Amino acid sequence: MRLRVDLLPHGSYPDTVLVVDVLRATTTASVYLERGAESLLLTSSPERALELRGEGVLLGGERGGLPIPGFDFGNSPIEADSQNFTGKVVVMNTTNGTGAAHVAGKSGKHVFLASLRNAHAAARRARAIAVEEIAIACAGTDGRVGLEDVYTAGVLCEYLMAMSSVTIDDGARIALMVRRNTPDPLEALSSSTHGIALDRLGLGEDVRYSAQPSTSTLVPVLAEGQDVEGALRFVK
Repeated sequence: MRLRVDLLPHGSYPDTVLVVDVLRATTTASVYLERGAESLLLTSSPERALELRGEGVLLGGERGGLPIPGFDFGNSPIEADSQNFTGKVVVMNTTNGTGAAHVAGKSGKHVFLASLRNAHAAARRARAIAVEEIAIACAGTDGRVGLEDVYTAGVLCEYLMAMSSVTIDDGARIALMVRRNTPDPLEALSSSTHGIALDRLGLGEDVRYSAQPSTSTLVPVLAEGQDVEGALRFVK
């Protein structure tokens, strides 16, 4: 089994992909489903998200860390955790994470959304279904590598390597080195460029919430046969 880490999403994914945008899209996505959402639609643009608004549909997303005008929610896992989304469809569009999911969804056979909160569960799901390769695609921030995503990839690599023998690439080696150099997840996330920016916006509690390893067993998975133009449907 090959284990690959892309520090930014690129190329094709022939097998199983774990998409990581720990601050905050993939963290928030799992919270929406935990709080009862029927499914998530990750759109290719804010405009497409607004087009999908309707009965029983709520919009969540951000640009530059702040809520998108006209959306119901931002991209805050704490905000999501305070709501009841039972029976609702949540449409998401974010600066980095939803785009990374679309890159993975173009070719990935199985696509999951992973974060620190669901890291152990995501690793188990990926290992159980993968045939030849598990790829971890880090979303990064504005086209640049993000420490917080690489750190999370390192945590996922540790779990996957503990489960079975894998052949790792240089991206996985880098992620493991980052993880082993900083044992405390909160330190890694809060010291990242994106973590610092969120704290300056008054969103430091979101960073602390996102730095809790393996506190959730819910892993959003790309639904088979989804047919929503310009959007990817993720379910429990």
